[in-house]
Amino acid sequence: MNLLDLFAIPLSETPAKAALRYRGADGASTSLSYAELYLAAERTAAGFAARGLVRGDRIAFFLGNRPEFVIAYLAAIRLGAIVVPINLAYRKVELAHILSDAEPRLLLTERELLPIVGEVDAAARGSVEATVTAEDLAEWTDDAAAPILTPPIDGSELAFLLYTSGTTGRSKGAEIRHDNLLATITGLLAAWAWERNDVLLLALPLFHTHGLVVGLHCALAAGATVDLRRKFEAPGIAADLTSSDPALRLTLFFGVPTMYVRLVEALADPSVDRSPLARMRLFCSGSAPLAPETFEAFRELSGHAILERYGMTEAGMILSNPYAGERRAGTVGTPLPGISVRLARYVEGSWHDVADGEEGELLVRGGNVFGGYWRAPEKTAESFVSDAQGNRWFKSGDLARRDPLNAAISLLGRSSELILAGGFNVYPREIEEVLLGFPGVREAAVVGRPHPDFGAVPVAFLVIEPAASPFDRDALIAFAKERIASFKVPREIRCVETLPRNALGKVQKHLLPQ
Repeated sequence: MNLLDLFAIPLSETPAKAALRYRGADGASTSLSYAELYLAAERTAAGFAARGLVRGDRIAFFLGNRPEFVIAYLAAIRLGAIVVPINLAYRKVELAHILSDAEPRLLLTERELLPIVGEVDAAARGSVEATVTAEDLAEWTDDAAAPILTPPIDGSELAFLLYTSGTTGRSKGAEIRHDNLLATITGLLAAWAWERNDVLLLALPLFHTHGLVVGLHCALAAGATVDLRRKFEAPGIAADLTSSDPALRLTLFFGVPTMYVRLVEALADPSVDRSPLARMRLFCSGSAPLAPETFEAFRELSGHAILERYGMTEAGMILSNPYAGERRAGTVGTPLPGISVRLARYVEGSWHDVADGEEGELLVRGGNVFGGYWRAPEKTAESFVSDAQGNRWFKSGDLARRDPLNAAISLLGRSSELILAGGFNVYPREIEEVLLGFPGVREAAVVGRPHPDFGAVPVAFLVIEPAASPFDRDALIAFAKERIASFKVPREIRCVETLPRNALGKVQKHLLPQ
């Protein structure tokens, strides 16, 4: 089975139903039924084939949220091509790396992004035979073409290369196969009780697994409707979520923590009628830790407990809080269907499971886990470990702890961010959550700084609410000392205007010391 087989089910059963709605920057709206969407994709695939693109070719997408992204993506997998989504925040160096590494034959972009593409050295773009903008994609369609005749796509074939966010070094291309996607999608369809009458308000970027797989793929597989937005703008999104307009019929919203912080601010406006939020079925958060304060504030304002889940580029979705049951702030739940996890430590040459309540690195196994990194066998080998039974486990690099009572897993941070202070393990996220509880602290990030006596000590970078200026650092330190051990209290507080983040809101901590 492949993605096309999964998507064919709602296409055959509800062809006239709206698959994709889109509101452009100019306010104009577009709607495509399932039949119209797949017809457009079929014609675009025929156009690709007529220009010599074949199965296994890479097609790079340096493209924002718009219908052409969805159409071209479906066309690519119809052809058996491999999609290479590229982060829109990337510039000359990052673009050059991905284009030279993936070697796509076709680059899809937008007219406003052409100057950025033009800055990339010709050598890095050497494999690109054509650059096509979304505005000109219609010229690549072939309305009169005969049906494309290709052998059935096997589930083991690549669907796309997803390049890691590169927060700790040069990004690597994760080889995501149809089988990997099917495992994530079918697991989420069951775990989150997707329905055909769902309407997903999707403002997450489609170049990332959160928007592309969790959002778009699941909706199309469920036969739901995607209400796609160019980008997230809190006032407009909050207005639509609280709208009584029957034409919207929104039931789902997926976001990252920074989106929920902005929504809390918008929904706190006393003039906002929040009662229409009762029709919403589910709010999800992922891609970065959700602060308990944001979780509670949103629940108080909306009446909904955000469902926090955990996943990563290389393994799709891994853990989820329950759809039916208690959702606890600060936890990412239990494994999704078909996925196994271990919490283990590497001791004396081998991995040993830790007891519940103790910290360990999260190891993952299941059909969702990718096969390896594109053209990087040494990086692939470093990322997997085998147990005594010969099972292959992916090393997530995330430290976590499992609750002995309900088996819910809480993330403690990246193993690379662990601070060893005087022989003690210090987890930045634990400190960050304490700091966020102090009045006036809007955002917090903690990193380790080398220290001659203790090895390393925590340093906090804070974004302060304008109303809290001037900020009382001494009061914050006293507040922290009442709540955490003295060796965890930051030795230095730095107030900054913003924290460096990637496109999905994850703090790029390696940039903080700069």
